[in-house]
Amino acid sequence: MTRLLGRLGAWCARHGWIVLVSWVIAAATLMGSSLVFAAPTTSDASIPGTDAQRAHDLMKTGFGSGYATGGTVQLLLYSADGPLIEEKRKEAVEQSIDRLRDLPHVKDVDTPFRRGGISSNLQIGLITVRLEGNDPQKIGETTQTLSKAADPARAAGLEVVPADSSTPADKEIKTGPSEIIGVVCALLVLVFAFGTLVAAMIPIFVALVSVASGLGVIGLLGWVVDMPKQAGIMATMIGLGVGIDYALFLLSRHRRLLAGGVPVVESVRRTVASSGGAVVFAGGTVIIALSALMLAGFPLLATLGWVTGISVVAAVLTSVTLVPALLGLLGHRINALKVPLLRGAASGAHTPGGTGWAGLGSWVARRPWRVLLASTAVLGALAAPALALQLGALDEGYGSRGSEPRRAYELMATGFGPGANGPLIVVAELPAKVADAGDPIVDNLVREVKDVDGVAHVSEPKVNTSGRSVLLQAIPEYAPSDSRSAQVVRDVRDISVPGVQLHVGGKVAGLTDAGDRMAERTPLVIGVVVLLSALLLLLAFRAPIVAIKAAVMNLVSLGAAFGALAMVFSVGLGSRLVGMDPPVSSSYVQEVFFSVPIESYVPLMLFAVLFGLSMDYEVFLLTAVRQSYQRHGGNARAVAEGLGSTGRVITSAALIMVAVFVAFIAYPDAMVKTFGVGLAVAIAVDATIIRGFLVPATMVLLGRLNWWCPRWLDRILPNLSVEGHEEDDEPVVERREQPVTAGV
Repeated sequence: MTRLLGRLGAWCARHGWIVLVSWVIAAATLMGSSLVFAAPTTSDASIPGTDAQRAHDLMKTGFGSGYATGGTVQLLLYSADGPLIEEKRKEAVEQSIDRLRDLPHVKDVDTPFRRGGISSNLQIGLITVRLEGNDPQKIGETTQTLSKAADPARAAGLEVVPADSSTPADKEIKTGPSEIIGVVCALLVLVFAFGTLVAAMIPIFVALVSVASGLGVIGLLGWVVDMPKQAGIMATMIGLGVGIDYALFLLSRHRRLLAGGVPVVESVRRTVASSGGAVVFAGGTVIIALSALMLAGFPLLATLGWVTGISVVAAVLTSVTLVPALLGLLGHRINALKVPLLRGAASGAHTPGGTGWAGLGSWVARRPWRVLLASTAVLGALAAPALALQLGALDEGYGSRGSEPRRAYELMATGFGPGANGPLIVVAELPAKVADAGDPIVDNLVREVKDVDGVAHVSEPKVNTSGRSVLLQAIPEYAPSDSRSAQVVRDVRDISVPGVQLHVGGKVAGLTDAGDRMAERTPLVIGVVVLLSALLLLLAFRAPIVAIKAAVMNLVSLGAAFGALAMVFSVGLGSRLVGMDPPVSSSYVQEVFFSVPIESYVPLMLFAVLFGLSMDYEVFLLTAVRQSYQRHGGNARAVAEGLGSTGRVITSAALIMVAVFVAFIAYPDAMVKTFGVGLAVAIAVDATIIRGFLVPATMVLLGRLNWWCPRWLDRILPNLSVEGHEEDDEPVVERREQPVTAGV
């Protein structure tokens, strides 16, 4: 593979303009096409085979789209100066209702002046609008149109706020300044790493082309597959990070070769043959980890996984083609526009034995046991808070203070109880046709639901036209984010009425089922990711112990990430710092320790992304150590030299990743904040404690066993080494130690 990549890199270097123009045209065409022919995104967070999905299907087929998600919009009314039933205010509300009934797709409008439609203090009311024939994907636009129709109520001094009846998948995450902030921070790191503006701009340019191409493909795929609204932001976040990092690794290697007097095209060939192979394998581990999410049994999560994988594929392709093309076009001008005071970095020279990282490697090699124990203790302390990780539903009570959804949530909770923000939709299949809701079997069902602990109110039942299904709403006593709401869902499902098949749907029920499905499938996904990633490393390095050790090290960095998530969100120590607003009525302690639940599917997605990204640094470090070991056979020396040759570039790459991920914490969406915190902490820990101390210490202790491979395994493994030994830019010297022979 290394020879093939080397030939590809050399060709791209010699035909730079062709490659550059081709990539720019492809990126512009794909991105432009996705904007002009914008595909619809989906808000479908269904999980096939779950009880909530069965309830949704029955509700839609038996009672019409007006009772399904996307078919109902609620408008909350608030009168600060007196009751809503005051004649002038009531007249304005009724005028608004008449205007709502005249709008397209409106099937029915429930007045707030009905039983259960107005709060006990008569100051908060609820208008429920049922739609028919509307586009569920445009529920946001429809809601704003309905809200505008209630202007007569606003003219009478009433506050009118549309309630958010969407699911977490409905949230459209729009791009903002975070991408720009991340790119600027990455550019600053690159300037310090390379010392020249020209070299610093190459990874940025390549990453932008990569992200544009990936987003273009993702946008067009929305016409043939259901595309979640989170797809673009996840692809951008990961695509920027890996795109810049992969280009950085290649560029660093090329500048060292140029500094050693290697001609430009030959330097590019060697660079792509060696570091390019590491990029391909590193990208492969990320893609494998993301693809394993298809085993989670959650379509939304599976789609997010392979969509994010598209951005990684684009990053790998641009790294092994566009980067060599730019290097060939620039030649020695890669070191142009040097930055004052950074002349050492600008030179591109590299002396492994004299760097601070090489010194650290030598220091670790002299005391491996102490370093191993100390780093393990630190990582254990960082991971310990993960035991307090709280998973649950993330409702609008955690939205930005002052936003429409947050205001609607607070009005609903104040007027009708916290559970009104997450009603349970109970759909029952009856054993025989009933005439109306007064049938004894329906009465029995309603009584059973009312008697469930935690149910505050049950609505009037509705029987469908066939008389074989009944629908009612059960309002829990608890907010959707309260873990007790999930228990209410389970208790309602446990109701036994002879002949009745009962199903519970709605937002809380759906998230409860999602959590149960995630808990059931998590061991399978983790096992597949770890196994396939270790297998890929085995193919790359032909060293089973190294492959197993790398997988374990990546799991360690995940522990630190989940520990940070628990401290920030579950314990609440930093939730205010990342922009989460506590409830208005919070005490001082609640203001400081504001606990925020983490969606049940987030840890699994975070695991897949982090495992893949962590393997990137492992591949680059192991490649350098293996190359050094192949030259002289000294294990401790190879570890020190490998750390010395990669320490600076891995640190720079990690700083870029951290900068990009931290920038995304500024997004108002809580899910993006969660990923930003988890990814930033994990990458920082991985590139410092794990790659700087733990990995070198274990490799020194293992000695020659690092590269041991049984004869039978060596015979059956294909030759896919990423190192490209013929590309080494240092002379081969006599080995100090005998290499490990097969069968040891």
